[in-house]
Amino acid sequence: MQLTELIVDSAAQLNAAALSFGHGTSNAEDEAAWLALWKLGWPLDTDPATVTQELTGEQVSAVQALMQERIHTRKPAAYLTQEAWLQGVPFYIDERSIVPRSFIAELLAEGDMDYWLGEHTQRVLDLCTGNGSLAVLAAMTYPDVTVVGAELSADALAVARINVDRHQLADRISLVQSDGLSSVPGLFDLILCNPPYVCAASMQALPAEFLAEPTLALAGGEDGMDFIRQLFQDAPAHLNERGVLVLEIGNEREHFENAFPKLEAIWLETSAGEDQVLLVTRHALLNLKAT
Repeated sequence: MQLTELIVDSAAQLNAAALSFGHGTSNAEDEAAWLALWKLGWPLDTDPATVTQELTGEQVSAVQALMQERIHTRKPAAYLTQEAWLQGVPFYIDERSIVPRSFIAELLAEGDMDYWLGEHTQRVLDLCTGNGSLAVLAAMTYPDVTVVGAELSADALAVARINVDRHQLADRISLVQSDGLSSVPGLFDLILCNPPYVCAASMQALPAEFLAEPTLALAGGEDGMDFIRQLFQDAPAHLNERGVLVLEIGNEREHFENAFPKLEAIWLETSAGEDQVLLVTRHALLNLKAT
């Protein structure tokens, strides 16, 4: 059997099992290719159509077994491979932390928030850092800044430590256990935050792949805004005068705008549109508190 045949057959099995995607791939074909290449130990950017060699029976069996594990466990593929990629950067991941997939990574890579930054930008906070991926990407994007990754879960922080060390950034990224901003030291010029924002109704409807992730990283209360309400109260005291907060709220824009109708927010465009990530200035947060 050739690789292309194996991927087509595997994708058909994944589709027949009615799996849910969204942890690195968006469809069965891409996920089958990713898992097959990973299991074979080949570069993930390999074009299967260019591979003409016949796979051995042992190779085929190993890939098929992995596909069956994906089907029967309903775990995200990233948990099976213990690897996730953001903007071409690999990260270690396991069940202790949510699988990284933030649209903030796109904004970092494409410089879409740079208008609000500058030479004054010296300290960056990645709040709800999870496996530390955004903290690492921020340090890579802005080589002159120091970064703090803050997270309530000690388990997730242990995963973040693996990634900070893996990318040799321990001298610029410090990790802190904190419930929101309560134990985060100092002032920041940029706060990045991909918080728990899934509303109660959406939590009830999540497929198994998402329920395999830590609930702490997903559930945001009845309207998804519980964490964000406290964040907006606390953030001004943790931002420098020109500081900004970049916040991801996923598909909860309606709930967000109902909760904060008077907030002056700037919506940033991502590959998913202009309703997933927003930017607010310290000044806008102070105005919100005053209303």
